Amino acid sequence: MAADDNFFERVYAVARQIPYGKVTSYGAIAKAIGSARSARMVGWAMNNCPDDVPAHRVVNRVGLLTGKHHFDGTNLMQQLLESEGVEVEDNQIVDFEKHLWKPEVQ
Repeated sequence: MAADDNFFERVYAVARQIPYGKVTSYGAIAKAIGSARSARMVGWAMNNCPDDVPAHRVVNRVGLLTGKHHFDGTNLMQQLLESEGVEVEDNQIVDFEKHLWKPEVQ
């Protein structure tokens, strides 16, 4: 259990660094913490993250809001992103590359 807790905390530490108005992917976070093949586990961590983690800024590798069903309300994830200037259309980030933050580069 301690190993999972450590993994989750590393995920949260990276997610807390995502800048306002930017998004990253589950896979990018996994790569940044040295577990490149653990994108699904990052998703699992984001499902139950602390309130201070901007989970709405984490999307799948092509910019889809795959985690939106974990937010209260029908469109809360999209509304949070749009309030930061990130355009979303049909549950996908518009101009994904423009908004993509790559933690391993930072």
